[in-house]
Formats: sequence, C-alpha cells, structure tokens
Amino acid sequence: MHDIRAIRADPAGFDAALARRGLPPASPDVLAQDAARRAALTALQDKQARRNAISRDVGKGKRSGVDTSALEAEAAALRSEMDALEGQAGALDQAIRHVLENLPNRLDPDVPNGPDETANVVLKQVGEPRDLGFQPKQHFELGEALGLMDFATAAKLAGARFVVLRGPLARLERALGQFMIDLHTREHGFTEMAVPSLVNEATAYGTANLPKFADELFRTTDGRWLIPTAEVPLTNTVAGEIVPEKELPIRLTALTDCFRAEAGAAGRDTRGMLRQHQFRKVEMVAITHPDHSVAEQERMVGCAEKVLSLLEIPFRRVVLSSGDTGFQSARTFDLEVWLPGQQAWREISSTSNCRDFQARRMNARFRSADGKGVAYVHTLNGSGVALGRALIAVMENHQQADGSVLIPGVLWPYMAGIERIAPA
Repeated sequence: MHDIRAIRADPAGFDAALARRGLPPASPDVLAQDAARRAALTALQDKQARRNAISRDVGKGKRSGVDTSALEAEAAALRSEMDALEGQAGALDQAIRHVLENLPNRLDPDVPNGPDETANVVLKQVGEPRDLGFQPKQHFELGEALGLMDFATAAKLAGARFVVLRGPLARLERALGQFMIDLHTREHGFTEMAVPSLVNEATAYGTANLPKFADELFRTTDGRWLIPTAEVPLTNTVAGEIVPEKELPIRLTALTDCFRAEAGAAGRDTRGMLRQHQFRKVEMVAITHPDHSVAEQERMVGCAEKVLSLLEIPFRRVVLSSGDTGFQSARTFDLEVWLPGQQAWREISSTSNCRDFQARRMNARFRSADGKGVAYVHTLNGSGVALGRALIAVMENHQQADGSVLIPGVLWPYMAGIERIAPA
C-alpha cells in the first residue's frame, strides 16, 4: 500500500515509478479524488462547528424563553447535509484505497529497467555445469524410469499438475525439507513455525495477495484461502502489532504445503514437477527496522545460496528487472539452478525486500528504542528453498549413466542409509 502523503508531495516521482513497471500515471486520478475527499471533510468540519454553535444557542434560547424553532430547523438541515458529506468522504476514501491497493510497490533505484525477464541481470555464478559424459535425462524421465514418480496416478486422484512420489524419492523430498529447516534454524538464526495452510481474507490482503491475485489462489467454500506460500501467515504474525525495536529483526521459517492455481501458466511446463498446483517449500521471512532491510535481504539470499552449495548444485544469482519484479517487491534476487536435462537455468528461490509496502496494509509497526516514535517495519521473504524444484535439481545434477541418482552427502543423515537411488 502506498502513502497518500508521499504521492501529494511528489506526484511526478510517483508516476515515474509506475512508468518503470510499464504502467500509466495514477497520481492525477488519485489526487483529484483525494482533493475532493479533503474538501468534503473540511465542509463536514465547518458544518459540525456550526451545528455545535446552534446547539449552544438553542440551549440558551430555551432557558430564556426565546423561540428556537428556526435554529432547530437549521440544525436538522445541517444533520442531513453532514450525513451526505460523510457518505461522500467515505466513498472517496474507498475509491482511493481501491486504486492504491492495486498499484505495485515502488522499485529500488538500483533495479535494472526492462520489460520482462530478458532484462534480468546475472550478478554471479557459483559452480559450473558439469559434463556428465552421457545424454542427461529430465527429472520426470528419471523418476518414471525409477518407478518412483507417478503422474498418471496423481492425475487420477486430482487432475493435471500434481505428482505422486514413492519410496526413496518421497523420502528424498522429505529429507530436503528437514535438512533446510535444520540449516535455517541451527545456523541461520530463524525460528521454526508451524502455521495454518488456510488463512482469512484480511491475512491474504495484508501480504498483497488480495485483491490483485485472487485468481491465482484457491478459495474454500467458507471464504478462507489456501496459502500460496508460508510468507502469508508468517508475515502476518505482526499484523496490527507495535513491536519493540529491541525485538527486531524477527526471523521466521516454516515448511508448508503451498497451493497455486497457476491461472496464467497454460501450456507452460506441462511435463514434470516444475509447476504444480500443490508443492512443499521452506519459506524464510524477516521483519526488520527500515535501516536494516537492505542488509537483511543480502543475508537471506546468502542463506538460500548455502542450501544450494551444500547440495552441490551449480547456481547463479540474478537481480530481476523492473518489468519482472513482483507486485509486492521493491527489489528481488532470484537464484537459478542449472538443470542438465533441460540444458537451462531455472529459478528455484526468490528473495524480496517489500520495504513498508506490506506493513502499511497490515498496520505492522515498531516503537523506537527511546519510546518516542512509531514507524512501519520492513518485511522480507525468500524461498529457502522449494522442495520440488530442489528435488528436480538434485536428480538432474546427480544422475548417473545407469539412471540412478546419487544422494548429496549432506542429506545422508536424513536418508536412513540410502546414498543412491537405483532402478529396481
């Protein structure tokens, strides 16, 4: 959510920020409605002051035996006019809110300009794609040949974009989640949380998933929403709160199922596990002081990079361009892993600094250490990482010529002695 005062102070700058995302100017419409709303409130205050004066005069008149019928008639007329002004101001306030809640966050100045992912900038690469010495297979070819990845049964049970994992492959996915949670809690200072997979409308609104992205979510018959990521409940733990500054930063992590309608993904990644309606992910969330969110984002990306390094998977860090940065984010770093089967880099983690954009929607604030001031917190979120895509990356990068998959050593403690998944 945007601060209307900032738009009043610099409408040209606000519109320039929208232009970086390919959007038309919004300040003329917003400020016109804002001026009308403020005029209605001023008129309301004037009429309230007049009505209070009349009330005093009526009281004096009645005590003096003076006829006050004309004053009482004027007061009644004022009440009607005040009701109309209140309705007008309320309607304008809702109209302004509707516009602002559908406008994306302002981008950081160092976000590269560009129309889409083609303008993203690779910042660094860790590890080189290996020559496996044979024609690598894609994950679904490996999984189906192993008899452990079953899309046909999943389609029978639920439809397209689901998968059933069996035996050692199901265990490998579980091992990845346990490994990531242990790493983030033991070494990276995050507090593990177990959170609901269903949230109410206010919670989905607080992280800006509603109303903009309602068609990307699944809704239940009682008006709740299945979470697209644990970012939604984790970030909203501070909704409506005033957090003491000494408690910042708050770092939270959770391993949850995630649910996405993938409404705009028709025809994309229809084979395999890359784009599913239901998947599991380890999410990282940080609630910080505004002065520290830039450094916190760097720290969080480093936490996700550590996961990939320990899994021995080549990856690269990318900063998203203005046309590819998500609605809530001021700046986003993606981590992309090399998939030998696809011969392509694919995104496995996104870490975003939302600054105070979500905090304003949630009314999440902190009180300064001296106790004299209250300000909005900054919120950040990042994948730490998605289990399904990590499973894909492990399978494709550690596949062998005979169709088996070697398990990275860091996962051995979670695999009950299994170091290699081989064909039956």
